[in-house]
Amino acid sequence: MQDGPVPLDVESYPVAPEGLDLEQVHVYVRHGERTPVRVRMSDPPASISADWQMCNTARSFHETVAGHGPTTDDGLWYRKVVENRHGKTAEGLCLLGELTDIGKKSTYSFGTALRSLYIDRLKFLPPKLEDERLTYFRSTNIARTIESLQHIVHGVYPPSACAPDTIPSIIIRNGVDENLVSNTLACKRLALLELQFAEAAVAVWNPRLEPLDKKVSRYIGGRPLRLDGTPRASGILDTVRSAAAHGFRIPPEFMDDNVIGLIEAAVTAEWFDIKSEDGRRLGMGRLLADASEKMQRKTQLNSKDPTKLLVHTTHDSTLAALLCTFDVFDDKWPPFTSSVTFELFRKRTPVTKQNTFLGLRALSSVWRRQDEHYVRMRYKNENMVLPMCAEEGKHLPGSPEFCTFETFRRRVEELTPRDWAGECIPWT
Repeated sequence: MQDGPVPLDVESYPVAPEGLDLEQVHVYVRHGERTPVRVRMSDPPASISADWQMCNTARSFHETVAGHGPTTDDGLWYRKVVENRHGKTAEGLCLLGELTDIGKKSTYSFGTALRSLYIDRLKFLPPKLEDERLTYFRSTNIARTIESLQHIVHGVYPPSACAPDTIPSIIIRNGVDENLVSNTLACKRLALLELQFAEAAVAVWNPRLEPLDKKVSRYIGGRPLRLDGTPRASGILDTVRSAAAHGFRIPPEFMDDNVIGLIEAAVTAEWFDIKSEDGRRLGMGRLLADASEKMQRKTQLNSKDPTKLLVHTTHDSTLAALLCTFDVFDDKWPPFTSSVTFELFRKRTPVTKQNTFLGLRALSSVWRRQDEHYVRMRYKNENMVLPMCAEEGKHLPGSPEFCTFETFRRRVEELTPRDWAGECIPWT
């Protein structure tokens, strides 16, 4: 059963062909390991603990006191203590959906891997951060993604690798403006579209799940395992995967690839089988437009635009939606700390001999105008060959994983809502 994180593999990273220069990197990474978002399967015979004591780090805080008068103290010390539903506390007790100590370790490791790759190996970024504009760090406004990003940043540029007055910023948006997720809270039409596709999945997959009842129903109170059941199949998958990632014992039936594979196939169809253009536009259009606009700026300004590494911490649903939007989803639930990366490359095209009589300034202008740019998408340490770039002329000759930026930009333009708020109004 595949349930663990997918570490960034620095050693096997495929360097771009000669002549391609890396210009900008956009990373979208799922948060690290967390507790389940709800208590499920805690009763015998499953007996998966309802209380997880795996959150020991960062329980003490030193915050600045907001006050108007002078104080002899330089801040407020306190400890965050979790109390369970029975009014009991325990050392290291986690909240539901909280990033655990294991999750903090894996996201820090992801950050150190980014440093090893883009700083140590590729020399793409300087070892010491002296200009904050080189990086862009952003998270959804959820505790586990914010904490994940904090650990990633610490791995990429720890305080010892930052100039004295350089402090990396972690950017967060208000929920109504969030585009790092398919924002169904702010877009009612998207919520309806997702509901329609989920209902279609129920009709197709519930009958296929019926044969599992004799194997797994006893672990969920004798109830049938269904996409719309109680608990939902997605909840069961979440609990099992979270428990397995933390070394908890789970019922052996859920270790059977045939069982967990069928559940995963049903749940991914329910959540991500949205192949309509409207669903893709409203779901990922704004996120991709942001990325494309930043790439476009880089192609136009080159070194005058200092931003080189952009890291976003988000959720499994975002990674799957990005992969679905470009028709490269593998129908497997994205693991903890897995990431989707878009790398922008520039190919310098030699100036032809007939242009050599031009002055240096004119020659420079011709050089820039003839440069070509490519985008490579990566997931789980693999290059993604995008179907939209398959035709001749839409990718680097001999390297189909390098999509021309123009092809990428035009597809994103098709996916970008012109009036997102207007398009989000449900049709009547």
